Amino acid sequence: MGNEATLREAVERLNAVRREIGKVIVGQDDVVEGVLICLLSAGHVLLEGVPGLGKTTLLRTLARTLQLKYSRIQFTPDLMPADIVGSMIIESDDRGAKALRFQQGPIFANLVLADEINRATPKTQSALLEAMQERTVTSGTSTHELDQPFLVMATQNPIEMEGTYPLPEAQLDRFLMKILVTYPSRSELNRIVDRTIQPELETPMPVMDRQAILDVRSVCREVLVAPHVQDYAIHLIMSTQPEQNEAHELARKYIRYGSSPRGAQALVECGRVRALMRGRYHLSIEDVQKVAAAVLRHRIILNFDAHADGQTPETILSVIISEVTAQVSAA
Repeated sequence: MGNEATLREAVERLNAVRREIGKVIVGQDDVVEGVLICLLSAGHVLLEGVPGLGKTTLLRTLARTLQLKYSRIQFTPDLMPADIVGSMIIESDDRGAKALRFQQGPIFANLVLADEINRATPKTQSALLEAMQERTVTSGTSTHELDQPFLVMATQNPIEMEGTYPLPEAQLDRFLMKILVTYPSRSELNRIVDRTIQPELETPMPVMDRQAILDVRSVCREVLVAPHVQDYAIHLIMSTQPEQNEAHELARKYIRYGSSPRGAQALVECGRVRALMRGRYHLSIEDVQKVAAAVLRHRIILNFDAHADGQTPETILSVIISEVTAQVSAA
């Protein structure tokens, strides 16, 4: 277990990152925290929200604050896998001899924005998701390692579904979190407009670098997980699986397939990072509860009855999480 000085240093670094992001991004505290949690948990994040809510700006600002290489891929129906991972090109030297060389694609960055990922064909989506899972790109007989840290932030527009290719559930499961980006409040909207009319915009300053991120990530792995907290996370997962004895009544009625074991792993990993952000070396039930919706909303598949009754993953999970938490707290 790490010492208090290491813990304080990690918390101060993360607070400094959030302050710098706050110079550009107004509000959206839960979104900023979720993206940082995914970065420190070595996972990837899917953001869903209408255009204009600052999703692209957030990742660009994060890259500047953390001094990381950033790239943006605009997904379109004609995008090919080689446009993402790279391709082999023929080069000629001074003597006219030709040789093949691998030209790296935009996936070779620390922070990759996959904008409107559901607009690309499944073949292109799978090329990105393979790189996300394996952290490598294979071209011919050569395998190329991706630099660490490596985070893919994919975005989806929930309004426009015409001409899109929704991600299959098995591929959605590869994202550590799915975060819903909502509209700003009235006060936040006023602050956004105030910043727009200012003569000069604040520029975020770099406060961490690649090695510092990896150091904080290693500190996150030292956060302790008590057996009763681990049991709570497992109880949440099993409550979403309709065939289990521990399944919640809403799961039996409305859920076709519950969360996979990746959901349990994600609850614990994301909760540990949140605990560290709160200055603790131990995971609490509250940490797991707070990240549960973002971790599980894309890991459950609803049945026809749920759609017919107007149920959504949000409405079902809110009841399951609150009732399981109350049940565990009363025990």
